[in-house]
Amino acid sequence: MDSKTKTKLQRQAYIIRKTALETIKNAGSGHIGGSFSIAEILAVLYFDRMRIDPEHPDRKDRDRLVLSKGHCSPAMYATLSLRGFFPIEHLKTFRTIDSDLSGHVEIHVPGVDMSAGSLGQGLSVALGMAMYGKNREMGYYTYCIMGDGEIQEGQIWEAAMAAGYFKTDHLIAFVDNNKLQLDGSLEEVMSPYPIGDKFKAFGWNVLEIDGNEIEQIHDAIALAQVWKGKPTVIIADTVKGKGVSVFENQVRFHGGKPTESEFETAFAELDAKIAELED
Repeated sequence: MDSKTKTKLQRQAYIIRKTALETIKNAGSGHIGGSFSIAEILAVLYFDRMRIDPEHPDRKDRDRLVLSKGHCSPAMYATLSLRGFFPIEHLKTFRTIDSDLSGHVEIHVPGVDMSAGSLGQGLSVALGMAMYGKNREMGYYTYCIMGDGEIQEGQIWEAAMAAGYFKTDHLIAFVDNNKLQLDGSLEEVMSPYPIGDKFKAFGWNVLEIDGNEIEQIHDAIALAQVWKGKPTVIIADTVKGKGVSVFENQVRFHGGKPTESEFETAFAELDAKIAELED
């Protein structure tokens, strides 16, 4: 990856964060921590790697993305609007009673491939999409983004076992390993570690990267697309609330609302970073 592309995608990640935070502030609620930790992953996927067409969001040969950690809808909706799937002004309706932009992503929103509610279901759906495409030689890739707390769910491991058994090599999963969940750290609640060894036991290729580093995300996806005969999981070591000093590694911003002062600090830091990364 050349430095210009890397800088462009890093800037895009911060624009996703700012747009997501504006959406949350307007609604008065929304999940900041996990939305911010996956911003680089979304930037690389939607602005570099995925085969998608906002003008034709349902084209059959498109790459798919299942946001299994669907409560991180602020980042997903921000990404889709910035990519051109729907007008950015529509984000102002987020979490209002008549809006299609609910607190968890829903499939009737252009660009969303699966509705999310209860956690733990996304990998099963992504596996089905990937198997369908592979069996029909359609060539698309299916991506799935899971939370590290989410993989405490048993259904994740049923899907992992099936994906390995059926050698579903067009399935690429991310684990957003930001090490915090609603009730505290993963170690305190119920540790899923070592995550990589568990996926290896079910027949997956395993990559471990810095999930807030653009080039590492890009290279991991490229490598996953080369490997055949196995699904790939990319364990992305991230920072919850990444990019804003008052949000980083703070459990209360899993879904908690910032104060006005914290909002001011956040927007100032995001604006400064976006300006710093300007061409």
